[in-house]
Amino acid sequence: MHIRAATDDDLPAILDVLRPIFAEGRTYTVPPDADDAWITRMWMLPPPARIVVAVRDGRVVGTAKTGPNQAGPGSHVATASFAVDAGEAGRGTGRALGEHVLALARADGYAAMQFNAVVATNTRAVALWHSLGFATVGTVPDAFTLPDGTTTGLHVMHRSV
Repeated sequence: MHIRAATDDDLPAILDVLRPIFAEGRTYTVPPDADDAWITRMWMLPPPARIVVAVRDGRVVGTAKTGPNQAGPGSHVATASFAVDAGEAGRGTGRALGEHVLALARADGYAAMQFNAVVATNTRAVALWHSLGFATVGTVPDAFTLPDGTTTGLHVMHRSV
């Protein structure tokens, strides 16, 4: 697997990764019926953001984006978002993207990385981020509605880079 900067030519493949994840409504605070234009505006951010793709056997199998978590006085802390094709689960794609994005944040001079809304029931992601040195610094209770109508918390996670 190879991770590289995304190009405009990668957009169709990035959308193919993101659409089913967002439509499932279990892991992102994104409307499940978000259309391609909405997803593109949300994911393909201008600099200083960076968007990357994970490519295996010539196919985009994951993507991530990173950039400042806040503007102005909060811009020294990065944030990031990740998505991996369901068929890639358990193959190390998410971990590789996480490590890559942390290295980008370090190279870009960020002091830390903060995730603002990790869905508490997304146990694989929570475990991955903990294994990469993130701490859950707080949980907003009942802040995310699952497809069955029940609610769960959103974790705020943080680590120095």
